[in-house]
Amino acid sequence: MSVPPESSMPPPSPPSPPPSTPPTGELQPEERTWGMLAHLSSLLGGLLTAAFGGGWGCFVGPLIVWLVKKDSMPFVDDQGKEALNFNITVAIAFLILMVLSVATFGIGLVIAIPLWVIIGIAWLVLTIVAAVKANEGVRYRYPFTLRLIK
Repeated sequence: MSVPPESSMPPPSPPSPPPSTPPTGELQPEERTWGMLAHLSSLLGGLLTAAFGGGWGCFVGPLIVWLVKKDSMPFVDDQGKEALNFNITVAIAFLILMVLSVATFGIGLVIAIPLWVIIGIAWLVLTIVAAVKANEGVRYRYPFTLRLIK
């Protein structure tokens, strides 16, 4: 029996380079931070516009974060859309209550004012919870949200 020469064996393959991105499911700290900012920016927008008409700017912050980072960071794309949808839903609820108040010549304020307080507190709590979850790398979903932007 003859032994094949060593030259006929294929050369060993070079070691594979380390992956440049983290494994699936693991997010970069920068991506988690931007996801958190997508949620917290609604608080800033709401506070800055509160003096000029009731905080209608609550959706401007998430819109800006989402538009700037949606193409480069999938997690921020997801959380930005979620924050934007939630804040648009809250703005619609506030607008409906305002129309109710005006249409009933102020009588609707009996219903509107307590609901504004309840919705406002829920908005604050859910926004903070979402920001904490996003900072942990968890894709948070707000309850009772119209999914207008897909």
